[in-house]
Order: sequence, then structure tokens, then C-alpha cells
Amino acid sequence: MQKVCCFGELLLRFSPQLNGEWIKNATMPVFIGGAELNVATALANWNVPVQYTSILPDNQLSAEIKQYVEQKGIDTSRIPTFGDRIGTYYLPQGADLKNAGVIYDRANSAFAELAPQKVNWDSILDGVSWFHFSAISPALNQNVVDACEEVLKIARSKGITISVDLNYRAKLWKYGKTPAEIMPRLAQYCDVIMGNIWAANWLLDIPLSDTINPESSQEEYLAHSIDTAKAIQAKFPQCSVVANTFRFDAPPTGILYYTTLFTEGQQFVSPTFATDVVVDKVGSGDCFMGGLIYGLYHQKTPQEVINYAAAAAFGKLNEYGDATRQKIADVEMILAKTL
Repeated sequence: MQKVCCFGELLLRFSPQLNGEWIKNATMPVFIGGAELNVATALANWNVPVQYTSILPDNQLSAEIKQYVEQKGIDTSRIPTFGDRIGTYYLPQGADLKNAGVIYDRANSAFAELAPQKVNWDSILDGVSWFHFSAISPALNQNVVDACEEVLKIARSKGITISVDLNYRAKLWKYGKTPAEIMPRLAQYCDVIMGNIWAANWLLDIPLSDTINPESSQEEYLAHSIDTAKAIQAKFPQCSVVANTFRFDAPPTGILYYTTLFTEGQQFVSPTFATDVVVDKVGSGDCFMGGLIYGLYHQKTPQEVINYAAAAAFGKLNEYGDATRQKIADVEMILAKTL
């Protein structure tokens, strides 16, 4: 079977315990992560052949990281090496990446040195049937944007299915361009676009109704999801599948979660999931993206695809760390309890 290639920046996440505990105890957990690596990890757990492509410096730390990733069943043989450092970020325990508490330390990373004609994409895409990236990479600088378009053009020419996660990281867009100026240029190559109605507005300039607000009902959100999906497909004719997620805090510590998939003029809605306690919010969207790819890769029905992806993402909320450890049976058990 041909591989899925997940492409993006590998990051080290430092997760300090606040109130000075990380200083007192002289400890700070470190996670190997990055949105696209989280997707690759989910796919490997679910027996989908997957490779991960990033840019790493040529040093011992990179070698140990690649060995760690390989042990998860992910092919790292197609990671070019240049540059001097691995990007990092700090996220306090229990916080969300959308939370203002995230602190990035990614400037001048090896991945940020990516530019057109610096990587042999033909070699990297050999034997690949699916290419996945996210909106995080184009947030770094213009050279990375140009390199992303370079690989997308080559993937398109090879008939490779292309997916994008509309991850929005406001703190990364610092090089004078707005997401809506950049992402449509890349989204035009994509067959599958995943995000939510707000990300589609911020990154793709898809209209967001003034009537949508925190008090909106589930029915109103689902109706808007159809409008957003139709607008995306009208603007980007290559796109055949649009998925939207809806995740709301349920005070004091819980989550309400449901998702949609739009294809061939019809919207499919997942079950609604709820929990009173969340272990770690990081990576749930990546797990959802992995679930989408898993289902579409295996040509499941649209309802089966969205059900599995949503259940997997919900399961990730109860796991500590960046990437899911769930197996197929674990996801199916969550789904069985809900349906």
C-alpha cells in the first residue's frame, strides 16, 4: 500500500507546571510533537503506512528523535537535514494551544530555513498517495510558503491526494502577511480541507455570519457549517471534502464536541460527545485529522469517516501528551458507547 506523507515542523514542547513548581522541582516534561507528526502517529497506530517529513539539523539530538519516531512505526528516512536548531515552544500544563499562554521559540529553526529548490520533493513523494500539511508551516515566513507551494504543485502533478488542516496560530503570523493573503494560494491544491467555521474565515476569507455568536444553538452552527463548506468548494473547486469541528468549553472543566463532514452536496454530522474532565487539549484536532485521513484512505462511507474521526479526537482529550496512543479498538469502543 502507498504511504501517507505528513509534512511539517517537528517541535519540542516544554510543559512547565505553573506557580513556580517547575523551578522548585527542577523538572519540565518534554514532548516530541508538531501537528503533522501527531497526525502521523495516529495513522501509524491505526496501521496506515505513513512517513513523516520535516527539516532537522544534523546532530545527535535529531538522530535520537528520529529513532524515537521510527519506534512508533513512522518512516523518517525522508527527512532532509540542514540548519542548526530544532524549534521549541512552551505550553503550561493543562493549557490549550489557542490559549495566550503558549510561548514560541521557533525563530531560525532548521525548518524555518526551508526555501524553494532546497529539497528533492520528487524523491520524498516517491510511493506516496496522500500528502498532508497544515496552516502552521506557512505562518513562519515567505520562503516556507513558497516551498509549500512547490511541493503541492509536484504532488498535484503526481495525482496525490492533498489535505490541509486550517490550524490558526496568531502568534506565528509575524512576517507582514495575513493568513487570508497566503492560505488561499495553497488551499487551491487541496482535496480535503479541515478546520472550523472561524478558521475558514480567518485563513481563507470565507464569510462568517454576524448572527453566529457564543449563544448560537447547535442547529445554527450546523447550518453555518454547510454554508462554510459550500463556500470553500466554490472558491477551491479541487476540494471534494470539507470537515468542520465544534469544541466548546463546558464549565468548570469539561468539553462539548461534535463535527461535520461535507461531500457531494451533503453534510454528515458526528455524534455529540461530552466530558466533565479533560486531561490534555493538545493534539485533539490533529487526532481528528488523522481520523479523517484514516477513513478516507480506506474509502469508508462519509458517516463512518466522520464518526471515527470525532470519536478519536474526543478520546485524545483524555490522554496526556501531544499525540494519541489509541488503537482502532479504543476508538471503536468510544464510538460504541455513544451511538
